Amino acid sequence: MKLKTLAIDLAKNTFYLVGFDDDNRPSWRKKLSRQQLEIFVARQEPSLIAMEACASAHHWARRFRHYGHQVKLLPPQHVKAYLRGQKNDFNDAQAIGEASIHSATRSVAVKTVEQQDAQAFHRIRRQLMGEQTRIINQLRGLLGEYGIAIASGIHQASKAIPLILEDAENGLTPRLREMVYRQYQRYTALRAELVWYDQQLDFAAKVDPDIKRLQDVPGFGPINASVLCSWLGDGTQFSRARDASAALGVIPRQHTTGGRDRLFGITKRGDSYVRTLIVHGARAVVSRAKGKTDKLSLWINQLVERRGFNKAAIALANKMIRIAWVLVTRGERYKPALSM
Repeated sequence: MKLKTLAIDLAKNTFYLVGFDDDNRPSWRKKLSRQQLEIFVARQEPSLIAMEACASAHHWARRFRHYGHQVKLLPPQHVKAYLRGQKNDFNDAQAIGEASIHSATRSVAVKTVEQQDAQAFHRIRRQLMGEQTRIINQLRGLLGEYGIAIASGIHQASKAIPLILEDAENGLTPRLREMVYRQYQRYTALRAELVWYDQQLDFAAKVDPDIKRLQDVPGFGPINASVLCSWLGDGTQFSRARDASAALGVIPRQHTTGGRDRLFGITKRGDSYVRTLIVHGARAVVSRAKGKTDKLSLWINQLVERRGFNKAAIALANKMIRIAWVLVTRGERYKPALSM
C-alpha cells in the first residue's frame, strides 16, 4: 500500500499503526504483534515513519532505516498536544503522525549502538553509586539508633564501620553485628564493581577524541564530558549551540504577553542527570575563579558581583554546553581567551 507517513505507537508486544496518505489524512489503522511489525514495514515502499522517542524507539529506528525508510522520533511531551478525543493506542498513533507532519516539532536524533552503549554505561554506574550511598546511609541510621555516631561522608563511614564491628565494647548485639557486617560486605562489593567503571572512564577519556577535547574546557572532567557526549551524539540534531543549551534546560523560562517580557528561573528541560553534572562542573570553576586574571575568570567574577554565585554558575553551565556543541560538531580544539 502507498503511504506518505506511517505513525507507530510503540509498546512491548503490541504495536498500533496509522497510515497517512498524500494529503496527510489518516487512511487506515492496523494492530500488529512484535513479530509482524518488522515484516510489515520491510514490505512497504520507502516512506516517513514517525514514532515517539521512548523505550526501544532507537532500536526500531535503526531497523526501519535498514529497509530504506526515513525515521522521525518525536519528544512525547510535544506529541501530547496533538492528541484528540479519549486516550487510546490508535489515537496516540494518530497524534504521533500529525505531530510529525507539523514541521515546527523538533525531532530527536536516532542514537547509534555505540551511543546507547555509553548511555547504558552511565545509567548502570549511576545506579551502583546510588546503591552504595543508600547502604551507607542505612547503616549510619541503624547504628545511630544504638548510640553510635558516624561522621558524614561515604569515605568516613567506610573507614568507621570496620572499626565499629571490631569493637566488642560498643554494646552491639551479635545479631545486629552480623547484619551490619553483611551490609558492609555488599558495600565493598559495590565499591569493587565501581572500580571497573572508573577504569573504563579513564580509558575513554584518553582515547575518545570528543571527550579529550571537552576536557580542555574549564568545568569538564572525564565523567561529565563522557555523559555529555553520550547525550549530545554528533550534535547535528541542533542547528546552533543555543538549541543544545535550551534542550538541557539551562536557559530562562519565558512568559511574554501583551509585549511585556518576563523571565524566570531556568526551564530544567531535558536530561536532569546531564544537567546536574554540567552545573556541578560550572560551580567548581566559579568557586575557584576569584583572583584569576584570564578572560573567562574575569567574566565570572563580574557576573558573581552583579548576579550572585548561583546565577553565575548557571550562566557558565550554559556557556559550557555551547562550547561543547561547537567542539563536537566542528571537531575543533578549545582555545582559551588570553588574559586581559
